[in-house]
Amino acid sequence: MVNTTRSGRTLRLTFVSAVVSLVAVFAAVGSTIPLFNIYRAEDGFTNADISLTVVAYSAATLSTLLVLGRLSNHVGRRPTSVASLGLLLLGCLVLLNVHDVGTLLAGRVLMGLGAGLASSNVTAYIVDAAPARPTWLASVASSQTVMLGLAVGAIVSGALVQFGPWPRDLIYLVVVGMLLLSAALVAISPETVTPTPGAWRSLRPSVRVPVRVRHLLPVAAAVFLATWATGAFYQAFVPALVKDQLHTNSSLVLGLVFAAYMGPSALGAPLGGRFSPAAAQRIGMIAFLAGWIGLITAITTGALPLFIAATIVAGAAQGIAISAATRGLLHGSALADRAPIFAVVYLLSYSGATIPSLISAQLSNAFSLPRIALGYGGLALIATLFTVLAARNPHTDTTGNNQHGEQS
Repeated sequence: MVNTTRSGRTLRLTFVSAVVSLVAVFAAVGSTIPLFNIYRAEDGFTNADISLTVVAYSAATLSTLLVLGRLSNHVGRRPTSVASLGLLLLGCLVLLNVHDVGTLLAGRVLMGLGAGLASSNVTAYIVDAAPARPTWLASVASSQTVMLGLAVGAIVSGALVQFGPWPRDLIYLVVVGMLLLSAALVAISPETVTPTPGAWRSLRPSVRVPVRVRHLLPVAAAVFLATWATGAFYQAFVPALVKDQLHTNSSLVLGLVFAAYMGPSALGAPLGGRFSPAAAQRIGMIAFLAGWIGLITAITTGALPLFIAATIVAGAAQGIAISAATRGLLHGSALADRAPIFAVVYLLSYSGATIPSLISAQLSNAFSLPRIALGYGGLALIATLFTVLAARNPHTDTTGNNQHGEQS
C-alpha cells in the first residue's frame, strides 16, 4: 500500500511537471503575437513578413516532428523534454534583439524546433503519467495544454507590452524564467519509459499510427487542419485586423483576442468527453463553423464585440473537436504508441498551420484581409461537412492484439 501511494504521488508530480512544461513551451510561442504590431510599426514589417514567420515556425516544427517524433521512446521523456525547453529558451534570447525580419525568423525557427520536440514527447509524457480517472483527462490535458499555453503567453505578453517597462523585451525574460522552472520540475520527476536501443534508427522520418485507429485519421486530419489553420490565421493576420478593421492599437486587446480563441478551447474540451469521439467531433465542428460565420460578419462590419464573441465560440468548439479526435486516436494505445501518435497529430496540425499561411502570405499583397478571412472560412466549411459525413468511433476491440507491430 505504501509503495502504491508513493507511486501515485510520483506520477502526479510527473503529470504536473509535464503539463507545466507544455504550458511554458506554448506560452513562449504565444508571447510573440502581441509584439507583431510593434514590429510592424517600428521596424516596418509587412503582413507578408509576419505570415512568413508563422510559416518558418511551423516548418521547423514539422521537420522536428518527422525526425525526432519517436526519440523519447529510446532516450526517455525527461531528456527530450529538457531539450525542448532549452530550444525555446534560446529562441527567447534571440528575440530580445529583434530589429529585422531575419532575427525574428531565427527566433521563431528555434521556437519551432523546441515546440516540435515538445509536441510529440512532452505530450506523451503527460499521457504516460495522467490519472486513469476521469478517462478523458489524458486526451484533454495533452491536446488542450497547448491552447492554454498559447492563451497565457498572449495575455501576459499583451499586458506587459502595454503596461510594463521594456515592452519589446520583458515578456521574453518572464518566459525564460518559466522555462527554467519547468526544466527544474522535469529534472526532479521520474522517467516513465525504459530507454531502449535504436535512437539513431528512430531519427529516420516515419509516420505511423496503430492499425486499429487508422480509419479515424481522415476525419482527425480535417479537424486538425481546419482548427490549426485558424490558429495560424490569428497569429499572422489578426494583429493587422485588430488595428485596421477593428480600430484599436491596444496590445492587451490583441493578446486578449488571441487568447479568446485559444483559452476557451481548454474549457470546451471536457464537454466533448460527455459524448463519443465521433459525436463530439461533429458537434465541435458544427459550432466551429458557426463561430467562423460570426467572425466573417464581424470583420465585414468592424464589430469588435461580435468578433470576440465569435472567437470564443470557435475556440470552445475547436476544443471539443480536437480533444475528441485525439481521444479516438489514443484509444487502447500502448506506451510505445503514444509519441508516434502525437507526432502524427501535430504533423497534421502544423501542416494545417503552414500550408494555408504560405498561400495567404503570397495572396496578402493582392487581396484584402476580409477576403483572406473568407478563404479560411471556406476551409472550415469543407472540414465541417466532411466531419459530419465521415466521423467514426474507435473499434471496440481492446484485446491488445494489434497494439504492437501492426503499424506503418
